[in-house]
Formats: sequence, structure tokens, C-alpha cells
Amino acid sequence: MYTPEQKKNFNKILKKIAEELDISDSKFEEARKKYESVGDWLKREESNLVEYNPKIYTQGSFRLGTVVKPVNDNEEYDIDLVCEIDYTKDSITQKQLKELFGEEIKLYAKEANIKKAPENKKRCWTLDYANEFHMDILPAIPDSESFRLLLESKKHSADWTEYAISITDKTSHNYDYLDSEWPCSNPKGYAEWFKNKMKVVADTRMKELVLLEKYASVEEVPMFEWKTPLQQTIQLLKRHRDIYFNGNDHKPISIIITTLSGHAYNNEPELYASFFNIIKRLEDINSLKQNGVYEILNPVNPTENFADKWNENEELPKAFNDWIHQLKEDFDIAQQKKELVSIQESLKPILGAGVVTSSFNAIFTKQEGKKKVYPRVEIKNPHKPWGVY
Repeated sequence: MYTPEQKKNFNKILKKIAEELDISDSKFEEARKKYESVGDWLKREESNLVEYNPKIYTQGSFRLGTVVKPVNDNEEYDIDLVCEIDYTKDSITQKQLKELFGEEIKLYAKEANIKKAPENKKRCWTLDYANEFHMDILPAIPDSESFRLLLESKKHSADWTEYAISITDKTSHNYDYLDSEWPCSNPKGYAEWFKNKMKVVADTRMKELVLLEKYASVEEVPMFEWKTPLQQTIQLLKRHRDIYFNGNDHKPISIIITTLSGHAYNNEPELYASFFNIIKRLEDINSLKQNGVYEILNPVNPTENFADKWNENEELPKAFNDWIHQLKEDFDIAQQKKELVSIQESLKPILGAGVVTSSFNAIFTKQEGKKKVYPRVEIKNPHKPWGVY
């Protein structure tokens, strides 16, 4: 049985590594200024969209507070954004909206001296800030009412439908003609679901930040500031995934990891318990099958199955299952080590030498002259299974 002190030490290690994996405050602020400058450009007097009240906001990991540093220094951060524009589906086609938005993005790229031309992708436009970020900006229109009616017609919960949007997709059969049926999305609603999954711990974190006078009220605290065990668990899982797959096309997408982790999280107050409990729950991949079909439904849009590609390519669920078992084995080996130097060496190849080294130095290194001294941690029962304590 691992002692409370051993768990406390490993919890400290995991927390520090998660902090090192996170985007720095300065880099986050740099990204924020860049996407806000796009929003300002769209609202200028000469903009062909200004009268339609364009609004830029984050989605994905930047909104959820689960950003992970790129594995290699020469890789860029991905910033996923939405630009909501107050058109209606009976006044514009998907193609027209995409192209109107694209015209403004091209002008912005020229004005901002962005060397690479914006790229018109399947759903979004991409701005590439070389060696820094690339921003995927999804043009969209607000569409809460039709989304609510869709879910109610299928007898699904209509929670958080007030945030729903309709989006552009070049592969849609009705992309270039007026039609009331557009692809739909709900990134703000998903973020509210995610927030609700960690409400107990998040409330405590937010109150702490208010007491420190960093924010005036809990309502003002952005999600990236909380850093709950769920958020940090997802960051650790994503980093291990990125190294394990190393460019392999079978790498599980982040939305699957985030959704399954959100469902598995039980508001554990410490990262150690959250991390190992979630790993244990992710092992049962067969529980994701309904009538022989893999289902990982979007919690705010049950008509969308995040695992749809798993049902088209059997190698994808197999790769996920293999990864989870390797993840468990890797951290089992790390925790079985008896000295911190050995723990550090076992974590380097699975989480990255740089972040692991800087994390251990920050926590455990003591300076005695120029010599680094690491305290010893004994593991009395190295054969205890993961998640059982």
C-alpha cells in the first residue's frame, strides 16, 4: 500500500509537470492579443461584416484550460476560435458567409504582415503566425432555437442550447444554396458542461482567486485559471498521447479524451486520485459499445458521435486501447521506483525530458554549493495495482 506521504509526493510531481506543460501566462496573453486584434479588424468601419456584429471567442483547449505545450520547440500552438456573425440562414449561404469572412481575413493578414496566405479549410480559415501560433477561425451564426427544436424532436436534453451555432462546411450538400439545415456546433455549451463536471473543485479554486484579489468575483474568473485536477489530468493524458503516437494517424483526438475524462471525473480534490482513477475508468473500452457500435456522444449534442470514425476504422479503437494500457504501465513503472532520480528518469521519455527535469528541479533540488541533492522516497509495495488504494 502506498503511504499518504508517497501519494503526496507523487501528487506534487504530477501537479508540477502539468503546470510545466501548460501555456505560459505571457504566451497566452500574446495569443489573446492576436485573436482580439482579428476581432477589432472585423469591427472596423470599413469591414463588410461590421453591421453584423462579429464576435470572436475561443473554443477547444484554450477555452477549457487544457492547453498543452507542443512536444517540439519548432511546433506551434493551435488556437481554435469561433467568429459569430449575426446573419440568418435564410439570408446567406454557407459559402457566402465563408467567403465574406475570408475576404476580411485575407485583408487582415496583409495588414498584419502575416507572410503565409490564410488557408480556406473544410470549415475554418487558418491564420499562420510562423513559429508561434496558427489560428483556426470558424465562421458561424447564432442558432439556438433550431438547435433546441432539433434536440427536443429527438427527445434529447436541450441543456445549454442557448449557446448553439450553425457553422460552415465545404463538404455540406447544401453549401452553396440557401437552406435552413446547416451543420451545428456548440463550443460554449460544451464548455459549460465541462465546467459543471468539476463544479465542486472549481468553486473552491475560484473563491481562492477572489480572496487573493486577483478577480473581483467568481463570475469573472476564466476557466483557464482554475486548474482543477480534471484539467491537469487531461493535460497529462494529452502529453503522453502526443509522445506515444509521435505523428501516428491513429492518435485519439482531444475531444474524445476530454469527454471521457469529464464523464469519469468524480470531483477528486487531488490530481493523484483524479489521474489514476480516470486511467482506470478509461480501460473499459467495451463499455463504449452500444449494439456493436462505438458511441462517445457529444454531451451537448447527442446527435453527434465523437467516435464515428472508430466505427469506420477498427484500428482507431484498438490504438486507443493499446495507448491506455501503455499509459497505465508507464506510470506504474514510474511509481514503483524507490528514488526520485529514478522516478524522474522513468518519466522523461513518456512526458518529455525538458518539462520533467524543470519540474523536479523546481520541487526537489536543494543547492549545497553547486551540488544538486535529491531527497529519497521509499515505495514499500511497488506491486500495488493502479487506481487501487
